[in-house]
Amino acid sequence: MATQNSLIYDTASSRPRALVALADILRSRDLVLQLVRRDILTRYKRSVLGLAWTMLNPLGMMLIFTAVFSQLFGGTPAYPAYVLSGLVAWNFFAQTTTISMTQLVWGSALLHRIFVPKAVFAVSSIGTGLVNLGLSLVPLFGIMLLIGAPLRATVLFLPVAILFLAMFTLGVGLLLSMLAVFFPDVSEMYQIVLLAWFYLTPVIYPVDIVPEAFRQLLLLNPMYHLITLFRMPIYEAVLPSVEQIAIGAAIASVALLGGWVAFSKKADEFAYYV
Repeated sequence: MATQNSLIYDTASSRPRALVALADILRSRDLVLQLVRRDILTRYKRSVLGLAWTMLNPLGMMLIFTAVFSQLFGGTPAYPAYVLSGLVAWNFFAQTTTISMTQLVWGSALLHRIFVPKAVFAVSSIGTGLVNLGLSLVPLFGIMLLIGAPLRATVLFLPVAILFLAMFTLGVGLLLSMLAVFFPDVSEMYQIVLLAWFYLTPVIYPVDIVPEAFRQLLLLNPMYHLITLFRMPIYEAVLPSVEQIAIGAAIASVALLGGWVAFSKKADEFAYYV
Protein backbone atom coordinates (compact mmCIF):
# COMPACT_ATOMS: atom_id res chain seq x y z
CA MET A 1 0.00 0.00 0.00
CA ALA A 2 1.41 3.37 -0.99
CA THR A 3 2.12 5.80 1.83
CA GLN A 4 1.41 9.49 1.80
CA ASN A 5 5.08 10.23 1.09
CA SER A 6 5.33 7.83 -1.87
CA LEU A 7 6.66 9.31 -5.09
CA ILE A 8 4.33 9.04 -8.06
CA TYR A 9 5.78 9.15 -11.56
CA ASP A 10 3.29 10.40 -14.09
CA THR A 11 4.55 10.10 -17.64
CA ALA A 12 1.75 12.32 -18.90
CA SER A 13 2.94 15.25 -16.82
CA SER A 14 6.69 14.70 -17.26
CA ARG A 15 8.68 17.29 -19.15
CA PRO A 16 10.08 16.57 -22.63
CA ARG A 17 13.41 14.75 -22.48
CA ALA A 18 15.13 17.54 -24.40
CA LEU A 19 14.20 20.04 -21.66
CA VAL A 20 15.24 17.63 -18.92
CA ALA A 21 18.61 17.14 -20.65
CA LEU A 22 19.05 20.90 -20.91
CA ALA A 23 18.32 21.35 -17.21
CA ASP A 24 20.80 18.57 -16.38
CA ILE A 25 23.51 20.27 -18.41
CA LEU A 26 22.90 23.61 -16.70
CA ARG A 27 23.22 21.94 -13.31
CA SER A 28 26.40 20.19 -14.46
CA ARG A 29 28.20 23.29 -15.74
CA ASP A 30 31.03 22.80 -13.23
CA LEU A 31 31.59 19.30 -14.61
CA VAL A 32 31.66 20.73 -18.13
CA LEU A 33 34.38 23.18 -17.10
CA GLN A 34 36.38 20.40 -15.46
CA LEU A 35 36.15 18.24 -18.58
CA VAL A 36 37.31 21.15 -20.75
CA ARG A 37 40.22 21.73 -18.39
CA ARG A 38 41.08 18.01 -18.43
CA ASP A 39 40.95 17.83 -22.23
CA ILE A 40 43.26 20.81 -22.66
CA LEU A 41 45.77 19.63 -20.06
CA THR A 42 45.74 16.06 -21.41
CA ARG A 43 46.23 17.19 -25.00
CA TYR A 44 49.20 19.46 -24.32
CA LYS A 45 50.76 17.86 -21.23
CA ARG A 46 53.45 15.96 -23.13
CA SER A 47 53.63 18.24 -26.14
CA VAL A 48 56.94 20.04 -26.58
CA LEU A 49 55.22 23.00 -28.21
CA GLY A 50 52.24 22.94 -25.83
CA LEU A 51 49.43 25.37 -26.63
CA ALA A 52 51.56 26.83 -29.42
CA TRP A 53 50.77 23.74 -31.50
CA THR A 54 47.14 24.85 -31.76
CA MET A 55 48.36 28.04 -33.41
CA LEU A 56 51.05 26.40 -35.56
CA ASN A 57 48.82 23.63 -36.92
CA PRO A 58 46.52 25.81 -39.07
CA LEU A 59 49.48 28.02 -39.91
CA GLY A 60 51.39 25.02 -41.27
CA MET A 61 48.37 23.86 -43.29
CA MET A 62 48.00 27.38 -44.68
CA LEU A 63 51.64 27.40 -45.82
CA ILE A 64 51.17 24.06 -47.60
CA PHE A 65 47.97 25.11 -49.35
CA THR A 66 49.51 28.45 -50.29
CA ALA A 67 52.59 26.76 -51.79
CA VAL A 68 50.45 24.30 -53.77
CA PHE A 69 47.48 26.42 -54.84
CA SER A 70 48.62 30.06 -54.77
CA GLN A 71 49.47 30.01 -58.49
CA LEU A 72 46.25 28.22 -59.40
CA PHE A 73 44.15 30.68 -57.43
CA GLY A 74 46.50 33.61 -57.90
CA GLY A 75 43.63 35.98 -58.58
CA THR A 76 42.47 35.75 -54.96
CA PRO A 77 43.73 38.81 -53.04
CA ALA A 78 45.72 38.02 -49.88
CA TYR A 79 45.33 34.30 -50.55
CA PRO A 80 47.09 33.17 -47.31
CA ALA A 81 44.57 35.14 -45.23
CA TYR A 82 41.70 33.74 -47.31
CA VAL A 83 42.83 30.15 -46.75
CA LEU A 84 43.64 30.56 -43.07
CA SER A 85 40.33 32.24 -42.26
CA GLY A 86 38.51 29.27 -43.80
CA LEU A 87 40.77 26.67 -42.20
CA VAL A 88 40.30 28.05 -38.69
CA ALA A 89 36.53 27.72 -38.95
CA TRP A 90 36.66 24.34 -40.71
CA ASN A 91 39.16 22.83 -38.24
CA PHE A 92 36.93 23.84 -35.35
CA PHE A 93 33.97 22.05 -36.90
CA ALA A 94 35.84 18.94 -38.07
CA GLN A 95 37.90 18.39 -34.94
CA THR A 96 35.10 19.11 -32.49
CA THR A 97 32.51 16.86 -34.14
CA THR A 98 35.06 14.06 -34.34
CA ILE A 99 36.00 14.39 -30.68
CA SER A 100 32.34 14.49 -29.67
CA MET A 101 31.87 10.95 -30.96
CA THR A 102 34.85 9.52 -29.10
CA GLN A 103 34.23 11.40 -25.85
CA LEU A 104 30.98 9.58 -25.16
CA VAL A 105 32.66 6.18 -25.57
CA TRP A 106 35.66 7.23 -23.47
CA GLY A 107 33.30 8.36 -20.72
CA SER A 108 31.50 5.01 -20.56
CA ALA A 109 33.22 4.05 -17.29
CA LEU A 110 31.85 7.19 -15.68
CA LEU A 111 28.37 6.55 -17.07
CA HIS A 112 28.23 3.14 -15.39
CA ARG A 113 29.24 4.47 -11.97
CA ILE A 114 27.34 7.69 -11.40
CA PHE A 115 24.65 9.73 -13.07
CA VAL A 116 26.18 12.01 -15.68
CA PRO A 117 24.18 13.89 -18.32
CA LYS A 118 25.11 12.14 -21.56
CA ALA A 119 25.30 15.42 -23.48
CA VAL A 120 28.00 16.73 -21.14
CA PHE A 121 30.73 15.14 -23.26
CA ALA A 122 29.62 16.82 -26.49
CA VAL A 123 29.15 20.16 -24.72
CA SER A 124 32.62 19.94 -23.16
CA SER A 125 34.04 19.19 -26.62
CA ILE A 126 32.55 22.47 -27.82
CA GLY A 127 34.20 24.27 -24.90
CA THR A 128 37.57 22.75 -25.72
CA GLY A 129 37.09 23.56 -29.40
CA LEU A 130 36.29 27.19 -28.61
CA VAL A 131 39.52 27.50 -26.60
CA ASN A 132 41.48 26.09 -29.55
CA LEU A 133 39.59 28.35 -31.96
CA GLY A 134 40.49 31.41 -29.89
CA LEU A 135 44.16 30.42 -29.99
CA SER A 136 43.96 29.84 -33.75
CA LEU A 137 42.84 33.43 -34.27
CA VAL A 138 46.27 34.64 -33.11
CA PRO A 139 48.21 33.43 -36.20
CA LEU A 140 45.29 34.44 -38.42
CA PHE A 141 45.43 38.06 -37.26
CA GLY A 142 49.23 37.92 -37.35
CA ILE A 143 49.28 36.76 -40.99
CA MET A 144 46.81 39.47 -41.96
CA LEU A 145 48.96 42.17 -40.40
CA LEU A 146 52.08 40.67 -41.98
CA ILE A 147 50.69 40.72 -45.54
CA GLY A 148 49.01 44.09 -45.09
CA ALA A 149 45.39 42.87 -45.08
CA PRO A 150 43.12 45.26 -43.16
CA LEU A 151 41.77 44.44 -39.72
CA ARG A 152 38.74 46.61 -39.15
CA ALA A 153 35.92 47.07 -36.69
CA THR A 154 33.91 44.43 -38.55
CA VAL A 155 35.80 41.77 -36.55
CA LEU A 156 33.47 42.68 -33.70
CA PHE A 157 30.84 40.61 -35.53
CA LEU A 158 33.06 37.55 -35.13
CA PRO A 159 31.47 36.35 -31.84
CA VAL A 160 28.11 36.08 -33.61
CA ALA A 161 29.63 34.00 -36.43
CA ILE A 162 31.41 31.81 -33.87
CA LEU A 163 28.15 31.35 -31.94
CA PHE A 164 26.33 30.11 -35.05
CA LEU A 165 29.26 27.84 -35.92
CA ALA A 166 29.34 26.42 -32.38
CA MET A 167 25.58 25.80 -32.37
CA PHE A 168 25.77 23.94 -35.68
CA THR A 169 28.81 21.96 -34.55
CA LEU A 170 27.14 20.94 -31.29
CA GLY A 171 24.02 19.79 -33.13
CA VAL A 172 26.03 17.70 -35.60
CA GLY A 173 28.26 16.40 -32.79
CA LEU A 174 25.26 15.24 -30.75
CA LEU A 175 23.72 13.50 -33.75
CA LEU A 176 27.00 11.77 -34.63
CA SER A 177 27.58 10.76 -31.00
CA MET A 178 24.16 9.12 -30.88
CA LEU A 179 24.77 7.24 -34.14
CA ALA A 180 28.28 6.18 -33.11
CA VAL A 181 26.95 4.52 -29.95
CA PHE A 182 24.67 2.21 -31.93
CA PHE A 183 26.82 1.94 -35.07
CA PRO A 184 30.57 2.10 -34.21
CA ASP A 185 31.55 2.21 -37.90
CA VAL A 186 30.08 5.72 -38.10
CA SER A 187 33.33 7.13 -36.67
CA GLU A 188 35.38 5.71 -39.54
CA MET A 189 32.84 6.58 -42.21
CA TYR A 190 32.64 10.16 -40.96
CA GLN A 191 36.31 10.74 -41.77
CA ILE A 192 35.58 9.97 -45.42
CA VAL A 193 32.54 12.25 -45.33
CA LEU A 194 34.64 15.02 -43.78
CA LEU A 195 37.26 14.79 -46.52
CA ALA A 196 34.64 15.05 -49.26
CA TRP A 197 32.82 17.81 -47.39
CA PHE A 198 36.05 19.79 -47.07
CA TYR A 199 36.65 19.86 -50.82
CA LEU A 200 32.99 20.63 -51.52
CA THR A 201 33.28 23.71 -49.30
CA PRO A 202 35.18 26.80 -50.56
CA VAL A 203 37.85 26.73 -47.88
CA ILE A 204 40.97 26.70 -50.06
CA TYR A 205 39.45 27.90 -53.33
CA PRO A 206 37.35 31.01 -54.12
CA VAL A 207 33.68 30.69 -54.96
CA ASP A 208 34.31 32.44 -58.29
CA ILE A 209 36.02 29.39 -59.81
CA VAL A 210 32.97 27.18 -59.23
CA PRO A 211 31.04 26.84 -62.53
CA GLU A 212 27.80 28.77 -62.56
CA ALA A 213 25.81 25.58 -63.10
CA PHE A 214 27.13 24.13 -59.82
CA ARG A 215 27.34 27.33 -57.80
CA GLN A 216 23.72 27.03 -56.70
CA LEU A 217 24.56 23.69 -55.10
CA LEU A 218 26.79 25.53 -52.64
CA LEU A 219 23.64 26.98 -51.13
CA LEU A 220 22.77 23.45 -49.95
CA ASN A 221 26.05 23.21 -48.03
CA PRO A 222 25.54 24.56 -44.48
CA MET A 223 29.28 24.98 -43.92
CA TYR A 224 29.47 27.29 -46.93
CA HIS A 225 27.12 29.74 -45.22
CA LEU A 226 28.78 29.46 -41.79
CA ILE A 227 32.33 29.84 -43.13
CA THR A 228 31.18 32.83 -45.18
CA LEU A 229 29.80 34.47 -42.03
CA PHE A 230 33.11 33.76 -40.28
CA ARG A 231 35.30 34.92 -43.16
CA MET A 232 33.52 38.12 -44.21
CA PRO A 233 34.24 40.30 -41.13
CA ILE A 234 37.88 39.16 -41.08
CA TYR A 235 39.05 38.69 -44.64
CA GLU A 236 36.65 40.95 -46.54
CA ALA A 237 36.32 43.48 -43.69
CA VAL A 238 32.58 43.81 -44.33
CA LEU A 239 29.50 42.85 -42.37
CA PRO A 240 27.24 40.06 -43.65
CA SER A 241 23.83 41.09 -44.93
CA VAL A 242 20.68 40.57 -42.88
CA GLU A 243 19.74 37.71 -45.20
CA GLN A 244 23.10 35.98 -44.70
CA ILE A 245 22.82 36.34 -40.93
CA ALA A 246 19.27 34.99 -40.97
CA ILE A 247 20.34 31.96 -43.02
CA GLY A 248 23.24 31.25 -40.66
CA ALA A 249 20.98 31.57 -37.62
CA ALA A 250 18.40 29.23 -39.16
CA ILE A 251 21.02 26.60 -40.05
CA ALA A 252 22.55 26.73 -36.57
CA SER A 253 19.20 26.61 -34.76
CA VAL A 254 17.77 23.73 -36.81
CA ALA A 255 20.95 21.66 -36.41
CA LEU A 256 21.18 22.28 -32.67
CA LEU A 257 17.49 21.63 -32.01
CA GLY A 258 17.42 18.51 -34.20
CA GLY A 259 20.62 17.09 -32.73
CA TRP A 260 19.58 17.84 -29.15
CA VAL A 261 16.12 16.29 -29.47
CA ALA A 262 17.41 13.16 -31.26
CA PHE A 263 20.23 12.71 -28.74
CA SER A 264 17.94 13.22 -25.73
CA LYS A 265 15.43 10.63 -26.93
CA LYS A 266 18.08 7.91 -27.12
CA ALA A 267 20.33 8.95 -24.21
CA ASP A 268 18.81 6.48 -21.73
CA GLU A 269 19.82 3.56 -23.96
CA PHE A 270 23.51 4.50 -24.25
CA ALA A 271 24.62 2.66 -21.09
CA TYR A 272 23.65 -0.67 -22.71
CA TYR A 273 25.92 -0.11 -25.72
CA VAL A 274 29.02 1.68 -24.41
